[in-house]
Amino acid sequence: MSLDSFLKKTSVRSPWLFRINAGSCNGCDVELATTALIPRYDVERLGCLYTGSPRQADIVLVTGPVTVQMRDYVVRVWNEIPEPKVTVAVGICPISGGVFRDSYSIAGPLSKLVKVDVNVPGCPPRPQAIMEGVVLAKQIWMKKLGITED
Repeated sequence: MSLDSFLKKTSVRSPWLFRINAGSCNGCDVELATTALIPRYDVERLGCLYTGSPRQADIVLVTGPVTVQMRDYVVRVWNEIPEPKVTVAVGICPISGGVFRDSYSIAGPLSKLVKVDVNVPGCPPRPQAIMEGVVLAKQIWMKKLGITED
């Protein structure tokens, strides 16, 4: 292993997560809370931390079908997240619009507005599925940084 690759691997910090509610019913948000608060599904075990600022985030978790009122906010906040960033659509609503699909008040799905890297389906998705999505997002983020897990 060269010195450059060793320094790149050892100096990487844990990814920080940021959550955007794009007009959800809060079912997915409750499940996201379980991944932050309950030790069984704690994302901190994976080395991930939640942040309150999009400018510090590496991975963004989006819930909700992206309403017309939230569309500009979602895009603006997503653009504030520095590269490399990974976007995770949590729940069926940001993936396809869910039961709100084709409604006059829905601007989604999320993939029409921003690049989505990971989809976590479900209404709401189980905490295990959210954890798997975060693990995949972390792997994608590390790959974007040029770091391979040994």
